[in-house]
Amino acid sequence: MSALITPNDLHKLMDNENLVILDASIDFQIPGEVEKDKTNFIPMSRRFDYDKVFCDPDSSLPHMMPSEERFNSLAQELGLNNDSVIVVYDNSGTFASPRAWWMLRAMGHNEVYILDGGLTEWKVAGFDTTTEYSVASDTGSFSGKLNPDYFVDAKYVVEQIENSESLTVDARARARFNSEVAEPRPGLRSGHIPNSVCQPFAELMDKHKLKPVSELKSILKHSLSADASQTLFSCGSGVTACIVLLAAELSGYTNLAVYDGSWTEWGANSELPISSK
Repeated sequence: MSALITPNDLHKLMDNENLVILDASIDFQIPGEVEKDKTNFIPMSRRFDYDKVFCDPDSSLPHMMPSEERFNSLAQELGLNNDSVIVVYDNSGTFASPRAWWMLRAMGHNEVYILDGGLTEWKVAGFDTTTEYSVASDTGSFSGKLNPDYFVDAKYVVEQIENSESLTVDARARARFNSEVAEPRPGLRSGHIPNSVCQPFAELMDKHKLKPVSELKSILKHSLSADASQTLFSCGSGVTACIVLLAAELSGYTNLAVYDGSWTEWGANSELPISSK
């Protein structure tokens, strides 16, 4: 089954007692993102805040993947179970939700889907909204196992730079990739990881939704390699990297991972190599 579901699909699932709807919106404004609706939610939504809650509190980097123990504890507090059918969305489209989907997948949960177009598309379809989140009536029994291959660190990325079978894909805009503009985060160097390729997430979007899979395949065949044994995805802070990763999975690519620190970490560390053209 596809990682994406439509508002109609979600509406049909509303009677499923195992359904859990998670709002994975973030406050950070993603470049090109349509206007956020911060006052309305899909009925039955619970808040999945990976920017301030479902993250590593000991890291200086934003929204890093938490430990297995912390994730499971928070998921149980949220009322998640191993048999939950989880649908994630965000309040402007398919922008922040792919990272939440990948986090849950990293924990071994396969019954997790992304609402294609998010809250924006839900409202376009004419379905009702609410102004309050839902709260779980019981503590859940979620007990995932973190797969270390889903999120990689800078050391691993460095080791892959000269590996012809590994490809690192950068989701930032081409001007940032090519050092033509300064980074929006103060203090970061400009440029990109050596031997990486640029595939801006914005080129894969049609307003608040991903483009059709046929178009995604046509775009990605020019930037991704079908011969790579592994593809790593990077961006500014590990959010839009997941959009490109999602597009790659929908297009049939396998063995995918996110460089969690992304350019926030790489651009700040002068010991890590960079290229500018």
